Amino acid sequence: MLTGGCLCGQVRYAADGPVFHETICHCACCRRAVGAASVAWFSVPRAAFRLTAGEPARYRSSPGVLRGFCGVCGTSLTYETRGHPDAVDVTVASLDDPDAVVPRDHTQAAERLRWTIIGDGLPVHPGARPEETQG
Repeated sequence: MLTGGCLCGQVRYAADGPVFHETICHCACCRRAVGAASVAWFSVPRAAFRLTAGEPARYRSSPGVLRGFCGVCGTSLTYETRGHPDAVDVTVASLDDPDAVVPRDHTQAAERLRWTIIGDGLPVHPGARPEETQG
């Protein structure tokens, strides 16, 4: 069971399903939404994710994309997309134990900031993972 929430504690969640798509995203949209050079995410089946306190504010950051965040402190929490309706992406840093989910690659690396050096040995994808771009 993974648990987490925002900085101020208003919004809390639990995820008890299998974790997948553990990644560090470098896209400009994620960077701006979170205010960081990159964002570590993991996915869980939608049925495995539940709010345990509060309700996040939501923002449509682009067509088909809904981002969840705390309306009080601003902590970025979730990413939902029409392209993957049965999954919820969750920010690793919002976990109570962020070390519980280890990223397995870098995605959207073509958009990374010029001063970002990726040297951790993980696979680097210029865009989405190859299996995510195949229909």
